[in-house]
Amino acid sequence: MSSEIHPKLNVTQPNSGEHTVEPVSDPFVLVIYGASGDLAARKVLPSIYKLYRRDLLPEKFAVMGVARTGFSDDSFRAAMLDAVKRYVPETFDADSWNDFAGRLYYQPIQYDSDESGKLLGKRLDEIDKAFGIRGNRVFYIALPPMLYETVIDNIGGAGLARKEHGWTRIIIEKPFGNSLKTSRSLTNTLHKYFEENQIFRIDHYLGKETVQNILMFRFANAIYEPIWNRRYIDHVQITAAESLGIEHRAGYYESAGVIRDMFQNHILQLLALVAMEPPARFEAEEVRNEKTKVFRSIRPFDTKKLDESWAVGQYVVGIVDGKPVPDYRSEKDVPPNSNTPTFAAGVFHVDNWRWQGVPFFLRSGKRLARGITEIAIQFKAAPHLMFDRVLAGYAGPNVLVFRIKPDEGIMQSFFTKVPGSRLCLQQVRMEFSYESVSSGAVFDAYQKVLIDCMSGDHMLFVRQDGVELTWELLDPVLSALNGFGPPAPYASGSEGPANADRLISKTGRDWRRLAEL
Repeated sequence: MSSEIHPKLNVTQPNSGEHTVEPVSDPFVLVIYGASGDLAARKVLPSIYKLYRRDLLPEKFAVMGVARTGFSDDSFRAAMLDAVKRYVPETFDADSWNDFAGRLYYQPIQYDSDESGKLLGKRLDEIDKAFGIRGNRVFYIALPPMLYETVIDNIGGAGLARKEHGWTRIIIEKPFGNSLKTSRSLTNTLHKYFEENQIFRIDHYLGKETVQNILMFRFANAIYEPIWNRRYIDHVQITAAESLGIEHRAGYYESAGVIRDMFQNHILQLLALVAMEPPARFEAEEVRNEKTKVFRSIRPFDTKKLDESWAVGQYVVGIVDGKPVPDYRSEKDVPPNSNTPTFAAGVFHVDNWRWQGVPFFLRSGKRLARGITEIAIQFKAAPHLMFDRVLAGYAGPNVLVFRIKPDEGIMQSFFTKVPGSRLCLQQVRMEFSYESVSSGAVFDAYQKVLIDCMSGDHMLFVRQDGVELTWELLDPVLSALNGFGPPAPYASGSEGPANADRLISKTGRDWRRLAEL
């Protein structure tokens, strides 16, 4: 009898109520550069409001919006009210908003003007006295990367990065440069005014519950860590697939491409969490030390044989969610002859005792069959399949999956006998879903990284040496791809280009199919 796929078995835990989250204790003012932009309205301000509604912010706090737009305090409050109603309507409450809005302020600024910076400093001093904030400041740079260094110089030149009257922290959104050279330039500018312990480099993937749970899962469960190595694991697949296109971001995407956009930060951070050694203590620097060791252990790519380890593609016309979509070169502001890759797959090797010989297959792309991000740990097959003579089909290996989106959770597959007199196997799944046990209390990624920054916890934030090591690994790949020829076309709504299939099939393995996940 051939093996059969059995409906999954959902294994959930009783609801334990609200998450035990420590509220931020220190008063602070959050200064949002780019406060009139999309990121502030869509993510940053709604996340702050949700934290406020959950009583996780101190009694004494304020938010200062900063941008070139000529808002007043009142017009900024009105704009943020519209944003909250639009993006987190389930959280909105009129009474709570009135108090929250009274904490919102706005200062127009020219990012390259010292005088503008000094005027901002005066307003921050006024707010500090009004709310009793004691000089604690968080600067959130919600601006295009090309403005990072200009704004950092503006903050530092105006004396706003001071430490003598309370603490000062700065949040930088990825990308952290677009090469090793530009990354170091950004770091040098930051370090002119801020020490490394004041810098919080956000990778919002690391704020996902499942990503945070990888370490807990590995190191708190004795049944997994003993087999978390080359003896029992055949390979690892990390997938970050999107069904969306570039969504009017051609200006950024043309200069980035999928490798800069996804591999240098998100995907390599996930690889590090899977591959890292147990830290001596569960503390931010200890965890970041172990992640850095993983980056140092990744085998450099042979750029003369890049087709053996990388495959790139660019989406063409196709069908996504039942609707026709255009090719990448027809997207607004994309050059008609663009060779920017929208898909990439790479084979990574971690050359250390634990992982020697275990390939890590990484892939990411836009306009694919389904939007999904997951880590799949595929264990080795049973060394001797005693059922060969009575089973026509091979049962296959066990797989452990960390689902990061859309439905955060963890799944383990295994095989059991189908009830009855005939000898048939069925594949079943034990599945843990965060939604099933959360009662609505799960943090989104931005809430998590914001509250960690305000609390001074660096656990989820990327350190300078980690950023530079990933650029050192990928810079040669990016340079070599310039002579690699046009990226292979793949139909929108498909699994990706055929060269990605060949990349993994030549090892005797296959990608997990997006359409079936």
